[in-house]
Amino acid sequence: MNNGIELLHEGTVTTPRGFVAGAVAIGVRSDSDKLDLTLLYSEEPCTTAAVFTSNNLKAAPVLVSQAHLADGKAQAVIANSGCANCATGEQGHADAIKMAQLAAEKLGVDPHDVVVASTGVIGPPHLPMDKIEAGVKAISTSPDGGVDFANAIMTTDTVPKYIAAKHESWTVGGVVKGVGMIHPNMATMLCFLTTDAAVDRGFLKSALKTAVDATFNMIDIDNDTSTNDMALVMANGLAGGDTIDAGHPHAAAFQEALGLVCAHLAKAMVADAEGGTKVIEVLVTGAASYEDARKAAREVVTSVGVKTAMTGHDPNFGRILAAVGNSGAAFNIDNVELYFRGPDGGDLCLFKDGAPAAFDRAEAVACLTPQEIHVKVNLAKGSESATAWGSDLTEEFVRLNSLYTT
Repeated sequence: MNNGIELLHEGTVTTPRGFVAGAVAIGVRSDSDKLDLTLLYSEEPCTTAAVFTSNNLKAAPVLVSQAHLADGKAQAVIANSGCANCATGEQGHADAIKMAQLAAEKLGVDPHDVVVASTGVIGPPHLPMDKIEAGVKAISTSPDGGVDFANAIMTTDTVPKYIAAKHESWTVGGVVKGVGMIHPNMATMLCFLTTDAAVDRGFLKSALKTAVDATFNMIDIDNDTSTNDMALVMANGLAGGDTIDAGHPHAAAFQEALGLVCAHLAKAMVADAEGGTKVIEVLVTGAASYEDARKAAREVVTSVGVKTAMTGHDPNFGRILAAVGNSGAAFNIDNVELYFRGPDGGDLCLFKDGAPAAFDRAEAVACLTPQEIHVKVNLAKGSESATAWGSDLTEEFVRLNSLYTT
């Protein structure tokens, strides 16, 4: 598609008009010199949509935010890193409500228009509410605060993740965190998206779901869906113009911009995966249905066998075929084709006509040495396709996660 969208790689959630942010370090994180409490605020109330974790164990901030967003409106976000505030009982729920109240008092908004997010270790201890109360008072927000916002929501991330997409009439900005417990079922991470476009609530919900399903719901790091996850989009309308709905001339452009921002952030998560050294991109084509294509692509990137093979540069295409077979997607093995992309950009065929293709092993190994690996599987059953992204699995991942709370 070409709808006049320009990616702004230095853009963040404060790139769209009317959004400000700020952050402070208050010691919720054990490395207390790091930013760990942050606010995002819109000068005008926002039409808002969100998707949340499908995990049946939902953290207190998720439950509070779901209640606050029932009317489709928000004006601010308060978030902390260093403590998930999950499995913390009645006190945890009260703390999440208190965070919304503190932010509301600071910003002069209704507490029900504040979204609450927390990320960190699941389970006790409780949030240090005395520190949070002092921290909220100390935060200074500005249009330049988007990068600080992105830094303050990080846990084991090594780099902040942000981008914006600009249309001639409006802008979409976004930040995300999450490099562990990443196996999306709705949205496994914290993602905050903003736009100065005026957007109809129904279309905003639909556009977010479409973007999330094609991006965040197509990545995997460790096959764990977390408890605190959300993807949120806030539209304040300060760009002016008519409200964008499904029939508006800008509808396709808005969907594309939102999708581009989400795709960039999703791949950035995989590239920064805990212990990861590879981004594995799997394109499934020729599927009988889009759902079959999605299932097959996701199954390949979540396969532990595939992940470890990619770490060792082992062109074991049988593991990929086995994962496709385990996905439930329809195919006839006699018609399936499997390819690796070579360093020169050309495709190397490893499997075709129901049997291994004649290929040079050294050439296949060379396909697996770049930081980004490309796999293509043609199911030869139809015309639908889907792409998924996953990280490899390394000894460093095991080391990091064996020591996570110690």
